[in-house]
Amino acid sequence: MSRTSAPAPVDRPVDAPLSHGLKQRHLSMIALGGVIGAGLFVGSGAGIAAAGPSIVIAYAISGLLVMLVMRMLGEMSAANPASGSFSVHAERAIGPWAGFTAGWAFWFLLCVAVGLEGIGAAKIMTGWLPGTPEWAWVALFMLVFCATNLAAVKNFGEFEFWFAALKVGAIALFLGIGVLAILGILPGTDAPGTANLTGDGGFMPNGSEGLVVGLLASVFAYGGLETVTIAAAESEQPVQGVAKAVRTAMWRIALFYIGSMAVIVTLVPWGDPKVVEKGPYVATLDHLGIPAAGQIMNVVVLVALLSAMNANVYGASRMACSLVARGQGPKALGKVFGGVPRIAVLVSSVFGFACVLLSYWRPNDVFMWLLNMIGAVILVVWIFIAVSQLVLRRKLEREAPEKLVVKMWLYPGLTWVALAGMAAVFVLMAREADTRTQLYYTGGLVLALAVVGYIRQVAVAAKVDVQAEAEAVDAEVGKG
Repeated sequence: MSRTSAPAPVDRPVDAPLSHGLKQRHLSMIALGGVIGAGLFVGSGAGIAAAGPSIVIAYAISGLLVMLVMRMLGEMSAANPASGSFSVHAERAIGPWAGFTAGWAFWFLLCVAVGLEGIGAAKIMTGWLPGTPEWAWVALFMLVFCATNLAAVKNFGEFEFWFAALKVGAIALFLGIGVLAILGILPGTDAPGTANLTGDGGFMPNGSEGLVVGLLASVFAYGGLETVTIAAAESEQPVQGVAKAVRTAMWRIALFYIGSMAVIVTLVPWGDPKVVEKGPYVATLDHLGIPAAGQIMNVVVLVALLSAMNANVYGASRMACSLVARGQGPKALGKVFGGVPRIAVLVSSVFGFACVLLSYWRPNDVFMWLLNMIGAVILVVWIFIAVSQLVLRRKLEREAPEKLVVKMWLYPGLTWVALAGMAAVFVLMAREADTRTQLYYTGGLVLALAVVGYIRQVAVAAKVDVQAEAEAVDAEVGKG
């Protein structure tokens, strides 16, 4: 079997009785659009302010790490599609406690993120319609996407397809305009040359420290790609779907992220305060004299936020459903109606809305506490992915080599390189005061989940042993 072909029998996920309403076009756009969010459109400004033109290197390094992680996840998900994705793989490779820890940590991350995205979208709406309350907009968005996810999965797929298409189209247009401006072809502009790349302090104006801050910002801007492997389990052809989506998404996202950063720092002086105040994309379009640039990008950012809300409600509900199906959570959450885990959707939405309320009631303690807890969760998930791939790859090669439709490059060498990269990011986080706090809180959350998961694992194992012993005794009595 070739690396690009799929096994004849289509593997269906076994961890939850979900529907299979997603098409290949849905998966491809979810893979592309899921990672393109406000972190890129707005948050990247802080990275540029810290690293200057060297932000391109930061995004290239972190992009390489993410490509390795997605290749590993793609290998495991194509071999065994499951709505629990990396949580299922961690359980198979390391043990039930690992699946419990990775799954519930990621669920918590997605639910808090839903609240953050709702707040961001509401701020844009109140900017357009002054006097309207932010909480009302958040409530409206939550109701819309809760309803979308309560319906058939194909509705979620359609929403994400068009949301992602708009975001991808906006970045492609931005890159096109930027390249024309760099070449001096765009009317009313002169080619900037390398003035902004080498002037004002040089390519790395704040030295290695600035590059480190930019690197940390870029790592977390890539979060969101994992959703495609969760969604693949509900596609018409899970194996082929995840294989194609992962392959095409990786290089395109690298192009969008690294290409965008290169265009921005070439055209706009990195020290321009507008890069942080308005966001790097708006600052670049303003610099080029594009009419109504701010409002155009506000629309794109709003779509990015709403898309992320939709995707995160979906991902959280599927992760919860998968965990329950494997005996890792309250049974009520795992009930599926018409192929949709509606109770899990409702609970995930309610938790997200509760995070929004906390941002109003306790913005300086409880809400910041939640934000710090999710600060490094995605790195923890990546570590579980890498360790799981090291274990499962050997098992697949021994027991079912035909399932290796997607293969990790240069296994196991690049897997170990990726793990070393993740360890390096943790070390860098520990050196910075702001990220060090996130590291402590995330560590506390993960440790608590790991302890609970291990206790559950031991209890289940003990119960199985007792049942086996009882059955053995009954068998002996029967013989007597």
